[in-house]
Amino acid sequence: MGDRITIRAGSVTAEAELNESPTARAIWEALPITGQANTWGDEVYFEIPVQAALAADARAEVEVGELGYWPVGSAFCIFFGPTPMSAGEKPQAASPVNVVGRMLDDATIFRQVRQGETVELVELAAASA
Repeated sequence: MGDRITIRAGSVTAEAELNESPTARAIWEALPITGQANTWGDEVYFEIPVQAALAADARAEVEVGELGYWPVGSAFCIFFGPTPMSAGEKPQAASPVNVVGRMLDDATIFRQVRQGETVELVELAAASA
């Protein structure tokens, strides 16, 4: 089981779990992280102060609720439905992402997040203190 984080974006607060990948570890070590939301179809992404190379298992086709790191834009991505690149109902990243975790709560609540709203990633323990 990975490290748990809280994601706050606009009026939305949800819990997620990071996996054990090197990219996820770098994100964990950079917490807390604050950014400005960008929306792209049913995806929220924002630049974070983490630099990581494309992982060997990176992929553009992701599942609803998966979290990714997009090396091209040094961005943390929350996938909750189809994007402009999707052929069907599954999210499709603009280019391959390192999958770094998954939502523990319903990812579709991120549909409420608007462009430019503040997004925060914090340790779950810190969020409940």
